[in-house]
Amino acid sequence: MSVYTPLTLKEVQVFAAPYGLEVVELIPIQGGIQNTNYFLRCDNQNQYVLTIFEELDQQAAGELIPVLQYLGQVDLPVAVPLSHSGQAIHRLKDKPAQIAPRLIGQHPTLTTVAQVEAIAIAQAKMHVALQNFSLQRDHVRDHAYWAGVARQLKPSMHVADQALLSKLLGLYEALTAVYPQRPKGFIHSDLFRDNTLFADDHLQGILDFYELNQDELLFDIAITLNDFCTDFPELSLNESKAIAFLNAYETVRPLTQDEKACLELYLAMAAGRFWLMRLQVAAKNLAEGRTGADILQKNPDEMRNMLIERLKFVTA
Repeated sequence: MSVYTPLTLKEVQVFAAPYGLEVVELIPIQGGIQNTNYFLRCDNQNQYVLTIFEELDQQAAGELIPVLQYLGQVDLPVAVPLSHSGQAIHRLKDKPAQIAPRLIGQHPTLTTVAQVEAIAIAQAKMHVALQNFSLQRDHVRDHAYWAGVARQLKPSMHVADQALLSKLLGLYEALTAVYPQRPKGFIHSDLFRDNTLFADDHLQGILDFYELNQDELLFDIAITLNDFCTDFPELSLNESKAIAFLNAYETVRPLTQDEKACLELYLAMAAGRFWLMRLQVAAKNLAEGRTGADILQKNPDEMRNMLIERLKFVTA
């Protein structure tokens, strides 16, 4: 992730000591926009990831621990944070922080069909496993949340972008009223390629559950399908990969007829949400003076242009 909280090796050594770790090297991780992350290398050559939560408070960060423990028990490749003194979340630089084992693999660039199928099956298993999981989160980023973000950002947008956003939200209201049978549950909400690790075609890790919240399962599908089935920098959907993704997902959890009817809209909506997220992050970075080589700011126009591409296939 971007490095918003600079740390020294000595500070990390003091923090890691109660976990029984002797850290000898600290490596900043760049590649995301929410939290601060570092790789830790220990004296025995074992590697870990230190995460400082920049947005979540200690309670919200701690809520994720039993989720990760449970997903690990059902054989999904997740990194379960370490604990000491009876808890996994402690404080560093007056912010919640944790240490978890480092999962080894590579983020896919141009995905293969086998990788697409692997992540679809894992996502479906996660949806099924968490369907009745007992957890209440204050961290909710459902449609109501994103509609609120849209209202906040809209006045600062160009007229054309305002019209684009209004069209998207209008289509959403129209179609979802017609097709209401869209199951909800806990979703990852950020299952992009850079939050997965593969060794060749084998899924080795699913990362960064910090956006986990209750929402429609179809949104999670749309987010991941958009990313894994698009051959960037092209923004059109790779149809053969998309079909492979959906077929693999349905081997675990069949979609409802209403989900199938809304899928093309949700592909557009998922792009729209991440367009808004990137605009929101850019505004916050500007307001807080976050600059420098360690701050990653993803281009909102990529998601805006994907939204335009996906809307070509949506009819009310």
